Amino acid sequence: MAKYIFPAVFDPGNDGTPGYTVTFPDLPGCITEGSDINEAMAMAKDALAGFLYGMEEDGEAIPIPSDPSKISLPPGAFIALVEAWTDIVKDEMENKTVKKTLTIPKWLNDAAEKQGINFSHVLQFALKQQLGIRSQK
Repeated sequence: MAKYIFPAVFDPGNDGTPGYTVTFPDLPGCITEGSDINEAMAMAKDALAGFLYGMEEDGEAIPIPSDPSKISLPPGAFIALVEAWTDIVKDEMENKTVKKTLTIPKWLNDAAEKQGINFSHVLQFALKQQLGIRSQK
């Protein structure tokens, strides 16, 4: 499994509103927020995993995480190490459903509906059989 740990800056801001903005100094553009520390940490894990997965898919080099002690912080902010597993994201992305539109004769549609046939199941089964796929990769 591809496991990464990056330092994240949790910044409560200075406007008095609750919550945190979370940034990753080594990953410009990877930013999220949460209304409290628990939500901010959960969102940070999701954002980091998704961002790194995108980098892997694009063939980009993953940077070496910075030493947390060398990261400058705004007032009130703190650093936490955030762990991400990109293999989990990859599995989710590869197994997400995709809607397909197809055309079949009305008589075939009527007969299948009368029998309570699940069209998605039949199409998946037929595609696997046609492609010689015995199980999910």
